[in-house]
Amino acid sequence: MRAARLMKVFVTGPIPAEGANLKVISTLSVGLDHLALDEIQKRGIRVGYTPDVLTDATAELAVSLLLTTCRRLPEAIEEVKNGGWTSWNPLWMCGYGLSQSTVGIVGLGRIGQAIARRLKPFGVQRFLYTGRQPRPQEAAEFQAEFVSTLQLAAESDFIVVACSLTPATRGLCNKDFFQKMKNTAVFVNISRGDVVNQEDLYQALASGQIAAAGLDVTTPEP
Repeated sequence: MRAARLMKVFVTGPIPAEGANLKVISTLSVGLDHLALDEIQKRGIRVGYTPDVLTDATAELAVSLLLTTCRRLPEAIEEVKNGGWTSWNPLWMCGYGLSQSTVGIVGLGRIGQAIARRLKPFGVQRFLYTGRQPRPQEAAEFQAEFVSTLQLAAESDFIVVACSLTPATRGLCNKDFFQKMKNTAVFVNISRGDVVNQEDLYQALASGQIAAAGLDVTTPEP
């Protein structure tokens, strides 16, 4: 592609109306939800993105968030710092284990598969997943079962949200979703903040409807 005829820019907001010569948009991300795709398509602008750049890093972060949350590490560290750790108590700060558990993954794409691949050696008994459609080839590696979103919520001990943000997934994890979850279940979101209704998540945590949540994303981002 010749530079004289092609312009590459980074766009994080609406496309300026005066950008009539704009031909290509490049974004250093996997998701495209921050781009005005309808307008981009209407103008015939080409979009470049980085689908594999963060797969491993995001999967590792998801697993670290899950382990940190289910094993109550932030609380335990705080207790050590403030003097709360006093005597031997075998059941104190135990949290929940992955062995023989059911893990539900919302979105079995590249990152969802990478997460399952890392969790499998922990002795997970059963993987569930949900999405737009079954993915039998990808699911075969983990013997993962395709289920509805609410069935996944009801049967999972750990839930990891790894789907793209689309009109269909915006607010997907809401009051109905959290009410279906076990009160011992742990919820982790590494996708986009808007996939989760934050007020509903707060109420689920405050009421003890679910055990804990580990969040890499919020709305808005800090």
